[in-house]
Amino acid sequence: MAIPDVDIWDMAVSPENFEQQLQVLKAGYRVLPLKELAERVRRKKLRCNTVAITFDDGYADNYVVAKPLLEKYNLPATFFVTSGNIGTEAEFWWDELEQLFLFTDELPQTISIKIAGTLVEANLGQESILNKELHSLHRQWKAIDEPPVSVRSRLFLQVWQLLKELPPQKQQHQLQTIREWVGTPQSIRSDYRSMSVEQLQELAKNSLFEIGAHTVSHVALGYHPASYQKQELMENRSYLEKKTNRSAATLSYPYGNYNSETMALAADLGFLAAFTTEEKIITNHSSAYQMGRFQVKNLAAPAFESRLKYWSLYC
Repeated sequence: MAIPDVDIWDMAVSPENFEQQLQVLKAGYRVLPLKELAERVRRKKLRCNTVAITFDDGYADNYVVAKPLLEKYNLPATFFVTSGNIGTEAEFWWDELEQLFLFTDELPQTISIKIAGTLVEANLGQESILNKELHSLHRQWKAIDEPPVSVRSRLFLQVWQLLKELPPQKQQHQLQTIREWVGTPQSIRSDYRSMSVEQLQELAKNSLFEIGAHTVSHVALGYHPASYQKQELMENRSYLEKKTNRSAATLSYPYGNYNSETMALAADLGFLAAFTTEEKIITNHSSAYQMGRFQVKNLAAPAFESRLKYWSLYC
């Protein structure tokens, strides 16, 4: 929500632009709670120009910035929450990894580390020192759309992909190895923390908002056995429902990663619907456990409205 100094995944939206986006939605679209949208799909009663607003992970800015603006415009939203970080100071591993590789002032010139059976090696050369030009290059880089812009960024992407596939204990073990290579302690930055338990509970008190499941540890579900996937989903939902006294009826797959076992589990566990990161419009023929979503970038009202109209062409 609040724009961080760096946004390589192009996911942050400024409060000013978010408010403009809400104004567009309020004026011209039917904004529904996600649960109602999913139920309408099941009954094949979904109409065009229907929108649901979602947030993933459970960052504190969802509560601090998004909640008041959604309340101001009386618009519903669903917050898919990764429960393992709630009430802790810990950053998500990908945020710390980004800081370590892309923005540490000085790194050792070479690295050789084995991750999940893959040997990762690199010689940073002159990039071991983060000068102004390299810092600026990394700040402007959009990893979601662009190829790596430096040796450091190529190394970051390779390690990010390998770590994404691991269970959380192994992720943290590898991250500690990287911290030791860098020579820095674990990162704790307030701008990257998740909601507190109290913030989560306060969010859930408002009937405008739904709390959805997003696993305990933000695992890429499709890389893991069905038994582990089930544990992550059940423990996450149990925690959320216990803390909020609200049902977690919907699920968002972390990273948008899932497989046929994941979808079967979502159905068996009684989730009403599950959402991917695949950019496809939801229709009355959408699969309940493969529902698409569109990533909204940091767009002011005119550009945002243009994107909405483009997406609506497929309705």
